[in-house]
Amino acid sequence: MRRFVWFLVIALAFLHYDFWYWDDRTLVFGFMPIGLAYHAGFSLAAGLVWLLAVRFAWPANLEAWADEVDDAAAADAGEGR
Repeated sequence: MRRFVWFLVIALAFLHYDFWYWDDRTLVFGFMPIGLAYHAGFSLAAGLVWLLAVRFAWPANLEAWADEVDDAAAADAGEGR
């Protein structure tokens, strides 16, 4: 799954440069230029990819390290009272 998430990130990087809608005056929903609609959809897709990255590709060792630091800080704070 981690490789798939990386593939999606790279695909989004390439799709971000949308030169094909620059001269198109088509309106989506009767008011929104197609280039803006494309970027709105792109933003939703980027949010979904980030959700997948956090859920499936986040390094577990970072979470373990952060928990250790928090536990040590809490222990130090408790000793100082």
